[in-house]
Amino acid sequence: MTQVDVPGFLTITIAILVFFAGSRLNQVIPALRQWNIPEAVTGGLLASLVTLAIHQFFRLEIGFATRARDLLLLYFFTGIGLNARVADLLTGGRSLATLLAATIGFLIIQNLIATGAAAALGLPGGLRIFLGSASLIGGHGTTIAWAPVVAQKYGLTNAMEIGIAAATLGLVIASLTGGPIARYLITRNGLGSTAADELMMSLPDATPLQAADLSHVGVMRVLLVLNIVIIIAYCLHGVIAEAGVNIPSFVVCLLTGIVLTNAVPRLAPRILWPARTRELALISSLSLNIFLAISLMSMQLWALSGLGLVLLLVLAVQTLAAVAYILFVVFPLMGGSYEAAVLAAGFTGISLGSTPTAIANMTAVTKLHGPAPRAFIILPLVSAFFIDIANAVAISLMVR
Repeated sequence: MTQVDVPGFLTITIAILVFFAGSRLNQVIPALRQWNIPEAVTGGLLASLVTLAIHQFFRLEIGFATRARDLLLLYFFTGIGLNARVADLLTGGRSLATLLAATIGFLIIQNLIATGAAAALGLPGGLRIFLGSASLIGGHGTTIAWAPVVAQKYGLTNAMEIGIAAATLGLVIASLTGGPIARYLITRNGLGSTAADELMMSLPDATPLQAADLSHVGVMRVLLVLNIVIIIAYCLHGVIAEAGVNIPSFVVCLLTGIVLTNAVPRLAPRILWPARTRELALISSLSLNIFLAISLMSMQLWALSGLGLVLLLVLAVQTLAAVAYILFVVFPLMGGSYEAAVLAAGFTGISLGSTPTAIANMTAVTKLHGPAPRAFIILPLVSAFFIDIANAVAISLMVR
């Protein structure tokens, strides 16, 4: 097997091509757009299938440089923070607590399913950990962090491979199911956006922009503000880390953006603040789409061959449980509204994939059906901060 490492600049270039390929496929196959499948997901999955074919037929293992993704993620979540308003946060406080409780509830269910399936199928004890929240809710990062611990305690030499494969399959499922779930709920219940104004996370595809809608000065202004906020957040992240608190850097960027966007316009009204502008929407959309394209095209699908039929069956059960939980628990608990339907699309990312996948699912839904401002604030806080703490506790108990 020959390893081919694609450098960062070429990785980004390929990711842009992958996005356009996905956009074209979504145009050619109307069902993809109707079911709210993001263009980056369509293109990214296609690219990962291409690399799988290259791996199988030419014995080449292609690896993409993914460090560039990190900055794109910071730009995107900083943009979410800059678009947040105090009124949205105040009205969303109860929703945040409700979504957190629902997520913790599913975390428990997910681990119970994994434990029961491992016992019923006679699988090694340590394997149940990576059939539950460690790899599905936790994703690749949590899997990589816990795999050495599980391997040592249970003698499970292929713990890393199993966990990565399960997390990869979960990411694929989350990318393909979130949009259809939201469409089903919106259509069945006759829902629509009631937001007074639009929290712009992306620009419309079909509506042509006028010359006055965007300007190079406006884009540069937004980039400057984004960079300043990220620098402040980076400094705060260092202070928080020294205090022994582990918070993802993009969550700190999100929170810093929220504070500044509600303080600076009041304290310095003469400053042209970029909140909810088309320039910010442009940069946010670009960042998320390239990030997601890189993430999905970088998936090594050949690792799924290590799962085996039994483990695929368990993940199928986990998927069915997630869909049922979203339809009959999450959606009603969140109020059965349009915003709840958008959060249902995002919950697939929480339960099976990743936070960026959840946001991409919600963005695809809102582009077609209208804005849902609070959803973009409360979901990242739940999925990228609070639930990580609960998941760490759950995994620790399972390892014991």
